[in-house]
Amino acid sequence: MTKNLSRACALSLCLLGCSLAASAASAADGDWKRGRVYFQKVCTDCHSAKAGGPIAPNSRSMADWTGYLKADKHAKGKEPLSLYVSKAYRANIKATNKAAEKYAEVPDEQLFGDVKAFMLKGAKDGDSPASCL
Repeated sequence: MTKNLSRACALSLCLLGCSLAASAASAADGDWKRGRVYFQKVCTDCHSAKAGGPIAPNSRSMADWTGYLKADKHAKGKEPLSLYVSKAYRANIKATNKAAEKYAEVPDEQLFGDVKAFMLKGAKDGDSPASCL
């Protein structure tokens, strides 16, 4: 009986450890709340004004968004997607965009991770599909 209890405890502790590690890794990937604000106020505003309409995170799957973000191509491949989260881009639009001004000093990689976290969370198969419209 003690041997079985020990194995059960060991298995429970192992599963708990794996769960905590997965949660920590997911949290380290980005601040989805900051990513949501940036996506809505910068990406959605620009797409609404210049690109024929907004693109909602729930319009694609997590795999689709992951591939898109990894490819780092925007505007039908004409520009890198990472340009739109760069400090230079934010500095260029901060006079007319409060989110760009608010996040002006966030490192590019960190903001890109934040936007990615939001897009994956909001994907049609994500934890919380988001329309952002």
